[in-house]
Amino acid sequence: MFGLNKKDAGLLLVVAVLALGAPFILNPFPEGSAMAQFNAGYPDLMQRLVIFGIFAIGFNIMFGLTGYLSFGHAAFLGVGSYAAIWMMKLLTMNVVPAIMISVVIAGLFSLLVGWISLRRSGIYFSILTLAFAQMSYALAYSVLTPITGGETGLQPKYDDPRILDRALEEGETARANLFGLQMNSSVNLEVGSWVFTFNAGYYIAAIVMLVAFYLSIRIFRSPFGLMLRAVKSNQQRLNYTGLNSKPYTLAAFVISGMYAGLAGGLLVAMDTQVGAERMFWTASGEVVLMTILGGAGTLIGPVLGAGFIKYMENIVSKINKSILEQWFAFMPDGLEDFVITIIYPFIGKGWHLTLGLMFMMVVIFLPGGLVEGGQKIAKLFKRGKKDDDGAKSADATTPAE
Repeated sequence: MFGLNKKDAGLLLVVAVLALGAPFILNPFPEGSAMAQFNAGYPDLMQRLVIFGIFAIGFNIMFGLTGYLSFGHAAFLGVGSYAAIWMMKLLTMNVVPAIMISVVIAGLFSLLVGWISLRRSGIYFSILTLAFAQMSYALAYSVLTPITGGETGLQPKYDDPRILDRALEEGETARANLFGLQMNSSVNLEVGSWVFTFNAGYYIAAIVMLVAFYLSIRIFRSPFGLMLRAVKSNQQRLNYTGLNSKPYTLAAFVISGMYAGLAGGLLVAMDTQVGAERMFWTASGEVVLMTILGGAGTLIGPVLGAGFIKYMENIVSKINKSILEQWFAFMPDGLEDFVITIIYPFIGKGWHLTLGLMFMMVVIFLPGGLVEGGQKIAKLFKRGKKDDDGAKSADATTPAE
């Protein structure tokens, strides 16, 4: 199917089911219940799950296949966002031109950064990419204020030219759209105590993510992907064979940067507000965590890692002491206070501590990330099933006493 083998086609189908069925999957608890706190099926979070999934998929093409660790990929996310918002301010609020220009500009910028940074490898490459990202952030935050909006950022305004759109009426707000379909338009489905939200912007981002995931599979399975794996395995030995690995690593870097630009453009399509904080080093570190946590070098790992981190950032961070008091109200007062005292540092504003501990455990016990954990669980079930089948067959061949 689509040029994929059976295993890869099955993986693509799984991701498609998860993405398209997210409003149901992420809302397992009825509204108003104590566990509704853990529901994540609202448009803003669902959009971020798939958009940062795209960001992590692209980063994985560079890091997972070649082993080159970039600490500056947020620069391409930010450049793509700025390109998209200027397209919306100057041309049209239709998201298609904005997304296209974000990919192109991010690709050109990544070509420049990659051409310079890939002259070095290892930690020196990482530091160079970090330097470019921080320079980009500093320029966007202060020096290039007329272009980037500086500290306040950019957003569409009433008096923007938008030469392809009709003139706005007094008091009307410019909204991102896809040929007239508003990105923020939603339909709610109520089933008993459950409320499922179907958002136009989310499904557009989800379809783009599926296309991006499909392309990453093709890259992983191509001769180009095989060459990138050879670079990761032993670049020096590859050079001894007479093959120049630089064009391959540069191509991987540019493709990865274009994925980041695509994510940046989609962020603008969903929320037409752009700030320099998207280029800060913490954003680059976040995508590294997503990829390693999910499983670097795997296909679905970065998507899982992005979803896990964004879920914790938006759900676990909202749990406060009053919510804990409601959950543990059935306990005796002394025991309730003790339990809350133990748990509280790991939630709310302390969710980073929980994430850090989980990241340490993954690195120590599951170097292959969440994907390796899933594979180990699957092996346990298969082993148990084989043992049961073996016992049954032994019983069947044993004569009755």
